[in-house]
Amino acid sequence: MTLAAVLRTLDGPLAVEEIELNPAGPGQVRVRLAAAGVCHSDLSLANGTLRQPLPAVLGHEGAGVVVEVGAGVTGVAPGDHVVLNWSPPCRACWFCEAGEPYLCAHAEDARAVPFATAGGEPVYAGLGTGAFAAETVVGAHACIPVPADIPLAEAALLGCAMLTGVGAVTNAAKVRPGQTVVVIGLGGVGLAAIQGARIAGASAIIAVDPAPAKERLALSLGATHFLAPHDGLSKEIRALTGGRGADHAIECAGRGETIRAAWSATRRGGTATVVGLGSAQDPVTFNALEVAYFARTLVGCMYGSTDPAVDVPVLLEHYRAGRLDLAALVTDETDLSGVGAAFSRMRSGQGARTLIRF
Repeated sequence: MTLAAVLRTLDGPLAVEEIELNPAGPGQVRVRLAAAGVCHSDLSLANGTLRQPLPAVLGHEGAGVVVEVGAGVTGVAPGDHVVLNWSPPCRACWFCEAGEPYLCAHAEDARAVPFATAGGEPVYAGLGTGAFAAETVVGAHACIPVPADIPLAEAALLGCAMLTGVGAVTNAAKVRPGQTVVVIGLGGVGLAAIQGARIAGASAIIAVDPAPAKERLALSLGATHFLAPHDGLSKEIRALTGGRGADHAIECAGRGETIRAAWSATRRGGTATVVGLGSAQDPVTFNALEVAYFARTLVGCMYGSTDPAVDVPVLLEHYRAGRLDLAALVTDETDLSGVGAAFSRMRSGQGARTLIRF
């Protein structure tokens, strides 16, 4: 048995209860969680913006210690420290073989499979991970080993926020030294993107968020300017970028209006990279003239366009060198009972990452 925060109805409360985990089967690993981050995608699963069978244990950004491995597992062993990968590639489909493992055709296969029971009913793992639990069972390919000297509470943030935010800058947008970058939306992913832009050598990093309390943190992580969203935002950004607009805009909010703002903030020939996962009912509109006239590029970015097995070690190099601050993203800490309050803070735009410690 293990304690978990279980969601039973859309937009309902997450009740902390005991569930019985399935044993680690062939190719599977049981992990005792040390910490899990509360990501906006968890809220999107809870409210139905993203689909998820219920009842479910949400949570997909986590790190912990391997306690059991199933038959055929060779990559990790009991006692190993691991970061959970919520979108593990199969390495054999067309996308994986084309060098796009973040688009793997089979990454979602485990998400509709029950990983536990509660009173005899199936319980599903959010994004195939189920990190809002003291222990979880995942496929071995969803475990990324990390050195034992890396604090697991900070390593948890590598599993989503850091991979997605830094990856959006370095892998999807491919920001070059001297270029200008706008980051819209300063949750955990947006703050990671600011750090990624600084590491990439951006000459100006303009952070945009409606919460004034986030200014100090954004500037400490590398932003050169902090702006609140308003009707004249694109004009203000042009004034800060030689009258042209930014070379890159990284959209981390997942809303039609902020995607549109990112597009308008970029210069002619610039690139707007959309990281935030929004609603299918939230449209973004462009007129027929501006698409060709501005010659901008609109890029979608899933999971930072990363291969976690490759990119996590790179992020750890930055962390060891002091270029990446993981702890700074954590603005609140809680236990399992505080997940609902963390969702409320996200709805109101407060804080960046709430970290669950087990």
